[in-house]
Amino acid sequence: MTYRDEYHPQIKKDLKKLSPNLREAIMTEHIPAILSNPEKGELLAGDLGGIFSYHLKFVRQEYRIAYVTEEGTKTVFVLMIGKRGEFYKLLKRRVRI
Repeated sequence: MTYRDEYHPQIKKDLKKLSPNLREAIMTEHIPAILSNPEKGELLAGDLGGIFSYHLKFVRQEYRIAYVTEEGTKTVFVLMIGKRGEFYKLLKRRVRI
C-alpha cells in the first residue's frame, strides 16, 4: 500500500535551493520510492530518534530527505530535504529538539 505524502511548510524553500533536475528527480523518483516503502530510509537515533533519513546522490553530492511516518493514517510527513553537510544540525532546529 502506498502512503500519502505531506510536507513541512519549509520544504518549498528547501526545494528552491536545489537544481531543477534534482528537484524533478526527488519529486518523480525519490518521494514515490519512499511512499511505496517508508522503511527505505535509515531510522535515526538519539535526539532525532523516530525520524527516517533517506540518502541519495546527485552529481557527486550527497543529499538527505528526512521524514516521519504515521501508521494510522498511512502518511509520510517530509520534514526536510537538503545537502548532507549541516543537514542534521538544521533538522534539529527545524523539529525543535
